[in-house]
Amino acid sequence: MTRSRQGHAAMLAFSALVAGSFSLGAMAAPHVDPAVLSALRFAIAAGILAGVARTAGGTRAAATNAPWRWAVLGGLMAAYFVLMFEGLKTAAAVPTAAVFTLTPVMAAGFGWLFLRQRTTARMALALALGAAGALWVIFRGDLGALMRLEIGRGEAIYFWGCAAHAAYAALVRRLNRGESAIVSTFLTMAGGTVVLALWAAPALRDTDWAALPGIVWITLAYVSIAATASTTWLVQFASLRLPAAKVMAYTYLVPSWVILWELALHGSWPPALVAFGVVLTCAALALLLKD
Repeated sequence: MTRSRQGHAAMLAFSALVAGSFSLGAMAAPHVDPAVLSALRFAIAAGILAGVARTAGGTRAAATNAPWRWAVLGGLMAAYFVLMFEGLKTAAAVPTAAVFTLTPVMAAGFGWLFLRQRTTARMALALALGAAGALWVIFRGDLGALMRLEIGRGEAIYFWGCAAHAAYAALVRRLNRGESAIVSTFLTMAGGTVVLALWAAPALRDTDWAALPGIVWITLAYVSIAATASTTWLVQFASLRLPAAKVMAYTYLVPSWVILWELALHGSWPPALVAFGVVLTCAALALLLKD
């Protein structure tokens, strides 16, 4: 398998794993502080990756070589996850996932800013098509709401998290100094853990752990292993093999995966008008991935 195909396979897995965090996160968000949940998930993910990174070698050298890099990357990922769960307090899973599909547009901008990666006319068309599909889902097919910019508070909060994620995808390559994906991922998780521990210290102290419902612990296990450690490594792995815009192109699949997650967990389908927007995002993905 070529390096390019390895990157594509990694991002396909990424999109499916990320989708689960929207459905589970929407169920857990009302019961726990977003910063607390994010701090725990980063700490657990860093612990899981520590042993693997040590086996790969080069961790100590990477940690001491411009350590500010890991604070920047970890801080961006921390901001993304905190704002995601804050947004899910008031936004449904499918519209929130649609906001995530705006990430490729922002990633293309950050890719030019940090790496001078240029976007072709076809890629620009695909990004515009994907953004249109995302907006269709976010405004639930209501053109009047779109014209009035009636966006929900949760979706607006999550948008800024997606901007942090897009910047992260471009900076992974910009700040890499030869570290392997697993070492870079571990140090990013460690940096994010430190940032979140400082940020969420009061909330961590005041949380009534015994009173948290089971869905919080189920969500924590999933997001720590599948949707943090695994997906952060997958983005690192793919970012070293694909342009930033193509890496983030796979976010267009997330609403489709979320629909399947919602069907499995709740037996619910989105309205037909919303599904049309999801079809547009899938068409955008096909255009972006064409060489």
